[in-house]
This record gives sequence, structure tokens and C-alpha cells, in this order.
Amino acid sequence: MRIGSYSLANNLIAAPMAGVTDRPFRQLCRKLGAGLTVSEMVASNWRLRDTPQSRRRRDHEGESEPRSVQILGADPVQMADAARFNVDHGAQIIDLNMGCPAKKVCNSQAGSALLADESLVARILAAVMAAVDVPVTLKMRTGVTPERKNAVAIARIAADQGIAAIAVHGRTRSCAFLGHAEYDSVAAIKAAVNIPIIANGDLRTPRDARRVLSYSGADGLMIGRAAQGNPWIFREVEHFLRTGEILAPPAIEEVGATLREHLDALYEFYGLHLGVRIARKHLSWYCKGRPGAAAFWQKVNRVECADTQLRLVSEYFDGLARLWERAA
Repeated sequence: MRIGSYSLANNLIAAPMAGVTDRPFRQLCRKLGAGLTVSEMVASNWRLRDTPQSRRRRDHEGESEPRSVQILGADPVQMADAARFNVDHGAQIIDLNMGCPAKKVCNSQAGSALLADESLVARILAAVMAAVDVPVTLKMRTGVTPERKNAVAIARIAADQGIAAIAVHGRTRSCAFLGHAEYDSVAAIKAAVNIPIIANGDLRTPRDARRVLSYSGADGLMIGRAAQGNPWIFREVEHFLRTGEILAPPAIEEVGATLREHLDALYEFYGLHLGVRIARKHLSWYCKGRPGAAAFWQKVNRVECADTQLRLVSEYFDGLARLWERAA
């Protein structure tokens, strides 16, 4: 799959997720099979650029190319300036957020709220395209409400402006993450424009991936929540699409080793104090549904020390490994 001048290793992309797709998570997803990862959304407001959070979000040290950075805003001039700024700081693809349904974002008329104003969408796209020489992509939803789906119209505007690819989450703004994603809109967009279209929403298994690709005709897939605590999904989907075979899930020893590697990366990236706190949500995702997870979570969630957090993780996963051995 190609995005502009970049040829990706495959057609699987890790979705941008606020508070999740930091550099450690992106690097892990790439290692485990994602062809591309996209950063957490970066605000276009220049006043926010020098906060510690913003500086971390534009930290791409050691990342594989191409590096894709998502920007968020509703003002064409600010969005163009933000695109230039992020390219100057290492971004090789600029992704425009017109998909976030969060109230805080939509109340500022950004994210998926932009879909209600096609004229403003066109102005933002034109301004960003004129500002940078790197590929520009678009992440959007199918419309504002189920009764006001205008994704095809937005896609045509984007294609006319020279957008390199479009990722479509199969829900409207008002749907948030409720109900089921639909792919009829993705198929309609694919039929309407001649640029790569990436389907997103409710992609939880390799069979989901094949079904959505076949149904929608999409060129690629964007996986988000299903990768939380399960970065192996990229490896499993890639293998299934290529061979038709379902890979066995990772052995518990691999899960534990990968989690410890992830924790070490978080400590190094955020520092020990903040890294321990950031790690907690990842711990809950990695352990969800496993034996003894609730008791382990209650204990590890109170920990403030990185060494203790790592020790508890090792003890928990070593115990799971012994449990599997006795059951084998």
C-alpha cells in the first residue's frame, strides 16, 4: 500500500488514539506488524506547542519511517501553520483529524464536528495542502448523525484537494463508539474516489479484517481499540490475510516479556513517576480476561514504584505460565 511517495510494508495501520499512541506504543505496534502508526492528535493552537505533553507527542526519536502526525483544529490558518511546524519537527505524513467525537473537541468545532461544514473542510484541506510538501491524509467519520451522512461528499472534496488517503471510521459523530460500525459508507467512498481508502471501526479479529476488506473494497485497515493490550493483532491479521491461516495467540511468556518491554519503554519515555501512572491503563488491557486479573489489578494499581510494578508483573505472568504448564 502506498501513501504518497511512501510504500508501506503492509496495509495495516495503528489508529491514532489520544492517551494511547505515544512513541512507545507506536514502536511496539510497528515491531509486531503494523505497516504504519499515527501519533496522538496534536493541537493546532500554537499556544499549546511548548507544553510537556505536546513536546512528547512530537517526539519521534528512533521511530521507523514514515512518521505520521495527526493535527487537530478548526481554523485553516492554524492548521496550515501546525502542519508546517510538525513537518519541521520530523513528521513525514500529516493526518487531519475530522473523526474525533469527544465533546470537548467537538464543542470547539474540531474533530468530527467539522463534517457539518463542508466549506470549512475544503478551506482547511486547501490551506494544509498548500503549506507542506509531504503527503496529507484525512481521518473522518461517516457524517454528523445517521440522518446526515455526507462522507462521500467530504471524500470528493478531499480527493479534489489532493489528499493522499482517507481513513473512515464507520460511525457518525453522534454515534461515538456505540452500536456497530457500518461499511456501506466505506464502500461508497471507495467507489467515488480514486485514492487509497482505509476502513476503521470494530476490527477485532483477523476474520473481521478479511470480511471488511472484501465487503468494502477498502485498500487498507486501521485498527485502534483492539490493539490495546493486544499489539499482536497486527501480526495475526497480516498473517491471516496473506496465508488464510489463523496464528496461535502469543504464548503467555511472550505476553509477559512484551509487557515488561513496554513498561521499560514507558519509564524511559515519561520518567519513572509518570511512567508508572501511564502504565496502569496498559496493565489493565494486557491482563483483561486472564485468570486472577482482578486481584492482580487491585494490587498493581496502587503501586507508585517502577521496580515494584515490574516485579508484580513478572510474578503474575510467571504464575500464569506455571498454570498453563500444569494444564498442558
